[in-house]
Amino acid sequence: MHRPTGTHVDTLRTSVPERTTPLPHPEWAGGRAVRLRGHRRAPAPSRSLLARATLRVGCEDAPVLDLLPSALPATVTAGPARLLRRLRGAPSPVAGRTVLVTGASSGIGEHTAYAAARAGATVLLVARRAEELERVAEQVRALGARASTYSCDLTDGEAVDALVVQVLAEHGAVDHLVNNAGRSIRRSLAESADRFHDVERTMAINYFGPVRLTMGLLPAMREQGFGHVVNVVSWGVQIKAPKFSAYLASKSAIDTWGRILAREARSDGVHVTNMRFGLVKTPMIAPTKEYENQRAMTAEQAGQQVLRIMEDLPPAWGHPVGYVGEAMNLLAPGLLDAVMHQLHQRIPDSRR
Repeated sequence: MHRPTGTHVDTLRTSVPERTTPLPHPEWAGGRAVRLRGHRRAPAPSRSLLARATLRVGCEDAPVLDLLPSALPATVTAGPARLLRRLRGAPSPVAGRTVLVTGASSGIGEHTAYAAARAGATVLLVARRAEELERVAEQVRALGARASTYSCDLTDGEAVDALVVQVLAEHGAVDHLVNNAGRSIRRSLAESADRFHDVERTMAINYFGPVRLTMGLLPAMREQGFGHVVNVVSWGVQIKAPKFSAYLASKSAIDTWGRILAREARSDGVHVTNMRFGLVKTPMIAPTKEYENQRAMTAEQAGQQVLRIMEDLPPAWGHPVGYVGEAMNLLAPGLLDAVMHQLHQRIPDSRR
């Protein structure tokens, strides 16, 4: 198994190198902090009463608001800011930042890398397949951005630790971490009695891997006063769809872990966004033939949406159907159970 080369794990750094490239427009709200180490961040620019009220409503520390579409408050404030930025012809807030994307060799991860490159970011590409990573890196460079590739199996804890050390040594703190790498499996519980390894391998890539990577990069984010973790999740964590117990349990775990991280690291300038995508046309959904005629977002559209999330920093983003399912789980769980049972009977098990 190929692991990142360079600095050894036993020489873990206690600090990260200073970035020499100046960051554009540090005064923008939500932009990366430029304070010196050991100094407190400068106070944020004053906001209007309406903006302050809107931001207060959107705070993650009010648990009852998790029952509402938590992307809505961010949309209220971020939409006008994005429109104003475009009207002024200002660059994306992501310009000049470092973006690390896992699962970058295809699908959502690949197109997130392209979107970040067009916005002017330095893109760090992580996946197992070195050849595919280099193909994506060439496209990123063709867009005028810098790219580095790291072949890493996120289920290998030592490899993840080595990746963290190498990334910090070569690039300093990561500004945006996109935890996109993952696997899905479609199998009913009745067919899973002798397949506990399905649960283990799904949790390894969808939960343990991203948690270990995030925890390794988190101290440097806190030290610089800014960081953003994007967890690519699924609307299934809200709907609780049958046949996907191992997959959705792992995605629910990273969704919950990310929300708790946001609440603990808020004062350090660390943001977390859980993106609960609906169907996206990627190799992951190809084995489920029932999805072929369903409306789905393209991987390119998904990558653009991840970029918008990196610009706006909302606590969550999701598909309307997911929020409907979440409400039904609260208000009419028996009815939703009956509907989901019918779905369970229609969708076959995976034979992989």
